Amino acid sequence: MAKRLITAAIGVPLALLIIYLGSLSPHVMSAVTDILSVMAVFEVLSAAKYTRYRSITVLSLMFSALLPLFFCYNELRAYAIPVSFLFLVMLFACTLMRHKEIKFEELGFIAFISICIPFAISTIAFFCFQWRDHGIFLVIYTLAMAWIADGGAYFAGTFLGKHKLCPEISPKKTWEGFFGGLITSVIFAIMLGYGYELWDITMTGEQHFAVNIPILVGAAVVSTFLGLLGDLIASLLKRQCGVKDFSEILPGHGGVMDRFDSVLFVAPFIYLLCKAFFPIVSL
Repeated sequence: MAKRLITAAIGVPLALLIIYLGSLSPHVMSAVTDILSVMAVFEVLSAAKYTRYRSITVLSLMFSALLPLFFCYNELRAYAIPVSFLFLVMLFACTLMRHKEIKFEELGFIAFISICIPFAISTIAFFCFQWRDHGIFLVIYTLAMAWIADGGAYFAGTFLGKHKLCPEISPKKTWEGFFGGLITSVIFAIMLGYGYELWDITMTGEQHFAVNIPILVGAAVVSTFLGLLGDLIASLLKRQCGVKDFSEILPGHGGVMDRFDSVLFVAPFIYLLCKAFFPIVSL
């Protein structure tokens, strides 16, 4: 637990600095999410031992680096389908050249993670491009809904956990931990909402917008379930790959994918929610 807390103490201020720079320039957030996407894809490929296919690994990482750019920049969006098609063609071509080694289920898995992981992580950058005025709040809220619930579940499960949630997939997860994470995320969502309004009043001397707290609370509840789903899927994948963590780049937390597994479903969900019901109203 000591390593986990030390890493968090260093990582949280660094993450806040990156988010702040991202609010000043969306290009910074785009670059960061791009790097994170490539690292996460590489970690999964390594865990599944697919990096032994060097040509496919290079192809997958190149595509993972390009895909977020197509989503973030409107002028590049028209190239998304052609480049994706080219990626699949080249992937199949590499498979034909090594057909005695590569199975089709491996090919499908590589294509899946090369598309889904970059798309999900790059959603974080969408907030800074779509809503420049409130991008910093939306990014913090999105990451908090994934990580705060995870942290709350960890501590509640550690001290109160008795009833196993999914013992065959993730033995340490408990129902007490899940509800602890749910309560923590709801409380933090309320604090963030009112805190954002207070920050506006403190910085400008008057209130320019109102935050719809019920929407944030509802999103926190759904995000807790989605974060758990992403976490369990990652745990199942690690179990099938025979690894404890995807990497050891973050002491006590594992790798980038270990830290962002709960974000994979939460970030796209909150983005779609904001598109339909934007939780901040100008006064």
